[in-house]
Amino acid sequence: MDDGARLRTWTTGPATCSHPPVVLIHGGPGIPDYLAPVAGILDDRCVVHRYDQRGTGGSPWQGQHTIARHVRDLELLLDTWGHRRVTLVGHSFGTNMASYFLLAHPDRVAGLVQLAGPFLGSWREPDLAAQRARRSRRQQERLERLDAVASRTEAEEVEYLALSWFTDHADRARAWDWALAAARTLRPVNYEMNAQLNAAKVTDPLEAHVDELRELLPPHAAIIGGADDTRPADNLRRLGTRLGCQVTLVADAGHHPWLEAPDEFSAAFRAAIRNQAPAS
Repeated sequence: MDDGARLRTWTTGPATCSHPPVVLIHGGPGIPDYLAPVAGILDDRCVVHRYDQRGTGGSPWQGQHTIARHVRDLELLLDTWGHRRVTLVGHSFGTNMASYFLLAHPDRVAGLVQLAGPFLGSWREPDLAAQRARRSRRQQERLERLDAVASRTEAEEVEYLALSWFTDHADRARAWDWALAAARTLRPVNYEMNAQLNAAKVTDPLEAHVDELRELLPPHAAIIGGADDTRPADNLRRLGTRLGCQVTLVADAGHHPWLEAPDEFSAAFRAAIRNQAPAS
């Protein structure tokens, strides 16, 4: 990057194709990329790029995190990859980053597919209530005790993350195993980055830019979410109406629909990518 930071990236897919390159933007914030399974759905069709955001995974960095800095990183990555325009695919907090990038550089966004977000308006309290409903009283108490620990051991951190994340999954039989696997691999969590970018999101809320986003939205932009995400699906429906874009909610799936309903998600995702603007 232009400040000397080095970002880890992955590129898959055919060298030439009729679709614009796709860039996947992972969520968190503060954890490394986890979207390889999503890239695998597309890499027979188009070039797919992923990257660890600065301060996570293979992109070590210390400093103040801002929305502008992360938008600049993505701009520089597009330059490095040699792409004038791309289709952006954000997941979770990555949908916010994709939206901020669209606001800053609409000329570089050929298409936009948002996965499980962005969630605007009053959604956090219903989300927390749904999370608590999926935890037993013992699990909730244990999570709160671990949250209060100033310096957790490695085992405590894995348990804390698993207890935090297993409610993301609607499939109760497999939710814990998925969350435990993520807790063991998506570490260490950059909690400073998480706090700084979430604070920045509050300071400059996307809610204030919905009309502008609607004007800048590329044709056939789409939102795909899980119908059984703890985050309220009605929130995505309302946002889709405000933006004038298609919303698909995958049945029996939570915050990571490619895990719980792979066939249904793949069909919806490939269709959404197919509908984006052709490569120029």
